Amino acid sequence: MGITGNLTSNQLQSFNSQGYLVIESFANPEEIDAMMKRMEQLLDDFDCSSTASIFSTKNQQKLTDNYFFESSEKISFFFEEKAFGEDGNLQQPKELSINKVGHALHEHDPVFKNFSSSEKFSSMLLSLGYKRPVVIQSMYIFKQPGIGGEVVPHQDNSFLYTEPTTCTGLWLALEDATIQNGCLWAIPGSHKNGLVRRFLRGEQGVYFDRPFPSYDQKDFVPIEVKAGSLVIIHGDLIHQSFENQSPKSRHAYSLHVVDTDGCKWAQDNWIRRKVEPEPLYAS
Repeated sequence: MGITGNLTSNQLQSFNSQGYLVIESFANPEEIDAMMKRMEQLLDDFDCSSTASIFSTKNQQKLTDNYFFESSEKISFFFEEKAFGEDGNLQQPKELSINKVGHALHEHDPVFKNFSSSEKFSSMLLSLGYKRPVVIQSMYIFKQPGIGGEVVPHQDNSFLYTEPTTCTGLWLALEDATIQNGCLWAIPGSHKNGLVRRFLRGEQGVYFDRPFPSYDQKDFVPIEVKAGSLVIIHGDLIHQSFENQSPKSRHAYSLHVVDTDGCKWAQDNWIRRKVEPEPLYAS
């Protein structure tokens, strides 16, 4: 029996209108627990003396290095900007210092691969019109208490560009996401205005092809969700998150999907590998 779409017409109408859609209880407690425990194991095995790569959306061009580029095909660890003191040492345990782990959990770790290739994902993507979708990157995001960094306003199509554009973000809350601990914020309907700028990789490194646009913060609305909720994000939706200044973390598992049917992966994306992984389902 073939896979069928699992989104209702009302859900699709809301997604097309707002540019995002929240699906509550997309992941069950057992799936959440399995992913969080697996990440604990990965962190335990990580030797933090082997790298000190920092991830920041504020200083993305400056801090993007070969470790970041190579992470597109590996499971790599990135620290928070505020994790280190003036002496260069971590100010808290490593498990409270990591910004994210990426960008190929969905390919190389069995727990995350199993969830990322599940039928409920395939059914949802079929509903969204994908023909041969592939997960192009995956991230486990910690949003650490007290130091969890800001993610500036952006569009996912800027970083994962296809012609025509096909990127969709799938953001799964592993813990409750609130205004206090740094939930997502978005400008509803902003996806209808198209792509503002691209993040390119050239011979001299990475850069944006246009200046950072200015946004009115009054236009953003918070997307507070319970653990297990999935936020589907249109590739042109302008979204962000603020620093986590609360004592509670905000773990999330994020996937980005593009289509490989009738579109072309841009060779000047930051991910340079051949984009022909096994599709989530056969067309």
